[in-house]
Amino acid sequence: MPTPTHTRSHRPAADGVEIRLPWWAVALPAVAFAALLLMILSPGQAQAATTGDPTLGQLIERTLQLLSR
Repeated sequence: MPTPTHTRSHRPAADGVEIRLPWWAVALPAVAFAALLLMILSPGQAQAATTGDPTLGQLIERTLQLLSR
């Protein structure tokens, strides 16, 4: 007579627990990444923009001030 084999029950790892993130948990890292990318890319662009069109340079400067708060 063959020996009985034990079968494992396949249970889900979380047993129905659902993890949901609030909207700001996704939005804040995305905004922080965009702000850092803008800070990295803007010094060269801001310098070139101020020589050609002072309005564009002021707009970039104001945007950086608002993002740094």
